[in-house]
Amino acid sequence: MLPESSRSRFIFALVAGALVAAGVGLFLTREVPADAAQTQPAPPSKSSPIANVEGQVITVEDLDGAIGAELSKLEDDIYNLRKGRLEGLIGERLLAREAAARGMDVKALIAAEVTAKAGSVTDEEVTAFFEANKARLPNRPDIKDQIRQYLMNQRAQARGQAYVAELRSKAKVEVNLPAPPIRRVVLNIDGAPIRGDRNAPVTVVEFTDFHCPFCKRVQPTLVEVLDKYKGKVRLVFKDLPLDSLHPQARTVSEAAACANDQNKFWEFHDKIFEGSPDSSPEYLRKLATDSGLDVAAFTQCMESGKHRARVQADVEFGASLGINGTPAFFINGRSLSGAQPLEAFVKIIEEELQPAGVK
Repeated sequence: MLPESSRSRFIFALVAGALVAAGVGLFLTREVPADAAQTQPAPPSKSSPIANVEGQVITVEDLDGAIGAELSKLEDDIYNLRKGRLEGLIGERLLAREAAARGMDVKALIAAEVTAKAGSVTDEEVTAFFEANKARLPNRPDIKDQIRQYLMNQRAQARGQAYVAELRSKAKVEVNLPAPPIRRVVLNIDGAPIRGDRNAPVTVVEFTDFHCPFCKRVQPTLVEVLDKYKGKVRLVFKDLPLDSLHPQARTVSEAAACANDQNKFWEFHDKIFEGSPDSSPEYLRKLATDSGLDVAAFTQCMESGKHRARVQADVEFGASLGINGTPAFFINGRSLSGAQPLEAFVKIIEEELQPAGVK
């Protein structure tokens, strides 16, 4: 039999384990010295060693460099989650404040200022929505009633946002939510194809799979970026064929590298994204012809496997950055993932142009 003290600890451990297994947090309290904040160790600097392998030091910078893209995305996700909830809390406080000033509860205020002023949905609007989306809508007898409710909810939401904005414009609201730290990845772009002014202050590095539909979708946006920021932004291309999804894309990457040998990379690049995801020798030779290449030299380059190692080096580099999907971008080393809209690029580019003093 266990002694009383040991038995108590044993039962406590069992209960704690059961609570954790059930998803219930168990919080223990303890006395903390008043100067505990001063006695906590400072966070390690970038150069601080955090591991040592047979005399070879691994620093915080080494670790963050290996997971920089993933870390940046997680920090952005946390920030956006906090920001969204903060905006909700601000709206709730403003509504409660206004309701109290008018001697009513919040529900009555919303009914008077949001529901009543959102407006009704006409039969014509329901029919128009149905006709525009009927290919994607289920064939149900009550579908138009559901459309009406959906449109009414949209109007109520829009009116609610507008009303909170009205209240906010009349109130003193200060937001001090700290933005996530800007993490930059150092990228070696030696020898990579560049579109735009080579001396531009902002560099957008794109990791792309030529057979990726999302990579194709973002191409017009990249053209818009370069047009909007002529002389201020350059686009750098990096290969990242996803073999598990597009097993033939690597061949196209090698073909594009052969086109680069003849200074026709971007012509060939554009033809690839304009066409179909085909990697047959006949199709690639056709693209070479359409791009103004010396087809014989292009064919010899392809058959020799000249750029196989270069494409593989890009793939390994992308993997070392933690990239697991395409397209992936780095704007002056700052990560941006996916086929983002123009506004997402503009936001970061504008931030990058400010310290550079570019008007």
